[in-house]
Formats: sequence, structure tokens, C-alpha cells
Amino acid sequence: MMKIGLVLSGGGARGAAHIGVLKAFEERDVSPTHISGTSVGAIVGALYANGVHWSEILNFLKTTSVFHTKRFAFNKPGFLDTEKFYDDLKVYFPRDNFDSLNKTLFITATNILTGNLKIFSKGQLIKPVIASASFPGVFTPTEINGSYYIDGGILNNFPVEPLKQHCDKIIGVYINSLKKISIKDLNHSYNVADRALKIRAASDSLKKFPECDLIISPDDLGDYAIFGMSNLDAIFELGYSATIKVLNENEGFFKR
Repeated sequence: MMKIGLVLSGGGARGAAHIGVLKAFEERDVSPTHISGTSVGAIVGALYANGVHWSEILNFLKTTSVFHTKRFAFNKPGFLDTEKFYDDLKVYFPRDNFDSLNKTLFITATNILTGNLKIFSKGQLIKPVIASASFPGVFTPTEINGSYYIDGGILNNFPVEPLKQHCDKIIGVYINSLKKISIKDLNHSYNVADRALKIRAASDSLKKFPECDLIISPDDLGDYAIFGMSNLDAIFELGYSATIKVLNENEGFFKR
């Protein structure tokens, strides 16, 4: 059996594109055996690795109210308390452990104290998923075994590395294509700083594209904000159509 790895990048609400990818995979009978994800890619990847259907994953993104007042943090460094998301995921992972999954999963998170990247692949599952998706400054750091973690995308937003020694072929899904802008869009210093950070993050990820055998990177995702939850259906369709296009262009990919 061919071992197929799937890399799912971070990208906030753009993660709905990952779910469109999974729909296309189902239609074309593509079944990755190993998954590596960060941030929203960790959430989608974990649910997929546990056998949750793509339609239910999409519904989860649509119905999970991130900014509800019940999630506000008090006396903690962040606006939203990551601990208050545990029960939402517990529904899908009654056995809170990596070994309960149907597929091999790797999740990345950033240790906020040491500045090191942590790759989780065994033991408790839900906290690493939450930590990986904890956008800094918005979500509180997540405590795991005495250490504190935030968004894995800070250090590695395209975590292909865990798959390289395990998989015959790797499919990368990148959902952070840079939005086309003009100089008029850079009318404030914070616009310039924000653009610089996005360029740096994209550059680090693009350098790793050659390590994948297939790349799916939907166009026009840069038009959608990280927290733009009202556009999930449109983003989902972009992921689906981009995947169908890539699979049509690479029909012999899954033959040894």
C-alpha cells in the first residue's frame, strides 16, 4: 500500500479550503495515510484522521462560535481562553489520544517560553490541536505537561518535515497565497509591517514546495481574512476546484 502524506498549512478561516480538498479526495478515491498540520490545518487534519466526514468538518467550522462571550479569558494573556474550546473537540475525540485515530497524525505548536517548535504525535490529542491553532495575542497559551504553547504556524506554517521519512509521496496544501496589492494599499506603517510579515511567512513555506510531490494552493485566497468566517462556503469551493484541477493534471500520480 502506498503511503501518502498530506500537509495542511495554517490560515484561519481559509482552512475551509482544506475541507474542499478532502471532498475532492473522496470523489477521486484519494486516501492519505499520514497527515501533518498546523493551526487550522491541525484542526481539520485531526478530525479527518479520526474518520470525520468532510461535510461534518465543514459544519464544525461553521457552527463553532469562536468569539462567543462564554469563551472570553479572564486574568489570562489573551482575549479568548483556549481551555473553553476543549469540550467542542471532545465530542469528536472521546478518547483524547493520538492512538485512537485512523490515520497517523503530526501536529506542530510553538513553545512560547523556549521559542522552540514541538511536534506532537502521541499522547493527549485535544490540547495540542487547540495549542496549534492558538493565534498569538487572541488566544491564551495552552498548557501541556508544564509547558505553554501557541500557534504552530509561527515557526512552521507548512510542516512537511514529519512526513518525509514515512511517506512514499507527499501532497502539500497551502492556503496563504499572497494577495495582490498596489502601493496605495500600503498607506500606513502597520500595513507595511503586516505585509512584510506575510511575505516572510510565505517565503519560508514556498521554499519547501519542492519537498512535496503535488502542491495544491488555491488562487484568490488572499482576498479572504484570517477571521472572515462569513465566507467559508466560497473558500471551500476554491479548495475543491483547485484540487480537482491538480488531480486532473496529474492522473498518474498515484501509480507507483
